[in-house]
Amino acid sequence: MAARFEYRQAREIADIFAKHGVRYLFIGKSGAILLGYPDTTQDADLFVEKSPENEQRTVSALEELGFPLQPEHRAEIERGKDFVQIRYGPFDLDLVFAPDGIETFAEAEKRSIEVAGMRVCHLDDIIRSKEAAGRVKDRESLPRLRAFRDWWIGRRRGR
Repeated sequence: MAARFEYRQAREIADIFAKHGVRYLFIGKSGAILLGYPDTTQDADLFVEKSPENEQRTVSALEELGFPLQPEHRAEIERGKDFVQIRYGPFDLDLVFAPDGIETFAEAEKRSIEVAGMRVCHLDDIIRSKEAAGRVKDRESLPRLRAFRDWWIGRRRGR
C-alpha cells in the first residue's frame, strides 16, 4: 500500500523545484488539499511547464529529491510526455505536461494561487481538468470539489 501524500512532501518539492528553477503547479487532489480541501491522496500531482529547459531542470530536481529515475522515465520527462507516473522513490508522483481541460501552462499560471510559497492551480482549473479527464473517480469527486470551491471562494471574499 502506498503512503499518502503529505504537506512536508509538498514543501520538499517546492523548495527543491525552486532551487532548480522548475516551473510547475500543484494540480489534482494534491493541489486541492494544499488549498484546504479536506481529503487525502496517495501521490503528488504536478503540472509541469513543457519546455526543453524546464524538462531538464525537472530531471535534476527529481534526482535531488531522491528519485532514482529509470531511463524510460528520464526520457519521458526530457521529451515532455503528456503524463509521467513515477511509483518508486520517496513518494508517488504524477507529472502532467498536458492536463486535460487546461489550455496552456502560462494561462494556468496566471490563475494560480500561492500557498506558503507553493504554486497551486486555481480550483477552477483543478475541477476543469477532472471534468475533462472523465475518469470515474474524478466524476465521483466533482460534487465535493465544487462545493469546496464555492465555500473557498466565499471565504476569500470574506463572507
